[in-house]
Amino acid sequence: MYTIGYDIGSSSIKAALVEISSGKSINVVTEPSTEMSMKALRHGWAEQNPNDWWLHICNATKQLLAANNISKNQVSGIGISYQMHGLVLVNTNGNPLRDSIIWCDSRAVEIGKQAYNDIGKEKCDEHLLNAPGNFTASKLKWVKDNEPQIYSQIYKFMLPGDYIAYKLSNTINSTVSGLSEGIFWDFKTNQIADWFLDHYGIDPKMVPDIVDTFSVQGKISQEGAIATGLNIDTPILYRAGDQPNNALSLNVFNPGEVAATGGTSGVVYAITENLSVKESSRVNNFAHVNYKHSQPRIGKLLCINGAGIQYRWLLNNLNVTSYQEMNDLANSVAIGSEEVMIHPFGNGAERMLDNKTIGTQISNLNLNIHTKAHLCRAALEGIAFSFVYGMEIMKSDELQVNVIRAGNDNLFRSSIFSNTIATLIGHEIEIYDTTGAIGAARACQLYKGDFESFGKQIIENDYVTGFKPAIEKTAYEKAYTQWKNKLTHLLNTN
Repeated sequence: MYTIGYDIGSSSIKAALVEISSGKSINVVTEPSTEMSMKALRHGWAEQNPNDWWLHICNATKQLLAANNISKNQVSGIGISYQMHGLVLVNTNGNPLRDSIIWCDSRAVEIGKQAYNDIGKEKCDEHLLNAPGNFTASKLKWVKDNEPQIYSQIYKFMLPGDYIAYKLSNTINSTVSGLSEGIFWDFKTNQIADWFLDHYGIDPKMVPDIVDTFSVQGKISQEGAIATGLNIDTPILYRAGDQPNNALSLNVFNPGEVAATGGTSGVVYAITENLSVKESSRVNNFAHVNYKHSQPRIGKLLCINGAGIQYRWLLNNLNVTSYQEMNDLANSVAIGSEEVMIHPFGNGAERMLDNKTIGTQISNLNLNIHTKAHLCRAALEGIAFSFVYGMEIMKSDELQVNVIRAGNDNLFRSSIFSNTIATLIGHEIEIYDTTGAIGAARACQLYKGDFESFGKQIIENDYVTGFKPAIEKTAYEKAYTQWKNKLTHLLNTN
């Protein structure tokens, strides 16, 4: 028997087929073959048609079953991961009223800022664990203010994963974890933040019903079965946003466990039971997939916009052929890159830097002695230092770190990058070869509560290697201190 996991991204849809008994990934398919487009009607806007996601889900499912000669009767459950913070609005017939306003759309920034000022930091931090920001609730407020004809027709709002679950099952619901990422959840009263909805003038009837993250959230309807090729009544057993799901995929559930990703942007997602939110303007706080009011598990999320995009820029501009060549060049240079420093913040405003835009900065470059090898090393160190700097911000919020787990992506494959972080943080980094779609498929078994077997499957199938802190760390600490001092200067002059 098998389960299927979907990962609904803004670039593509991935579908994974996983064997239940072993947890092994049988196959992962990606739809469409070319990157999905976004609509940007104005600067800073980003929209997608939710039915495009559905079309690609259907195509990916049929392809997955056919390519692996799997009968629909052999699929026992569905798990869903999705791009966070998106807004889907449907009418009473369940049809989308407009394109989805997705995660990277910034039109509601000022709405969130104004709400934070009006409501006050203390109440927002104590009840929402976040500033309202540019999250789903603020995007819904934007629709109310700017598209009243559409707003008047809304039956329910949904997150992207909620919409796919609805299309599969004809049932509209969401989870506490999902609603917390939209800033709809009151952690103090353990219910929908009606007072916040009232502040925005949002009708609480628009809120979907709530189901547990690990539960029978719905069953494939006749329409869903026809469209996907799955069996009627196949249960949907799991749903979560992409960052909580990435953490789940790395077996990160407990306080002190940290999940890290090093893609175009970098993400640190750390689990704590502490509801302290001293850094709510720089770090987001969401209900993790295993959150309970009686046993809180909060995912603290820090995003670094200028991460892998910096290394990719160098790949495109240094006359090199691969990341491996860049890594080899970097390894030829000593720790500290002979004083060359790169601050990799050239991908827009950085939330962890109080939303300042300082750009990418290259310092101390000596044209007589430094080469592209120095730039490669300085780039890896600069991105690694950014991760360490972000984790220091999180530690000021009383975060404890016991272990860091990361996916086997380009940055974490670099021993320079991983060793630098491990040494400065003082904890091993464990590397796993997995994806969000595979994690979502495996998570289907967790509605039974067997977290121990789930963790064993990840270790047996996905573990690649580990990077332990260096015994001699003086050179790392010196380089990081110089980098951080320069960053302080840059922030004070911007």
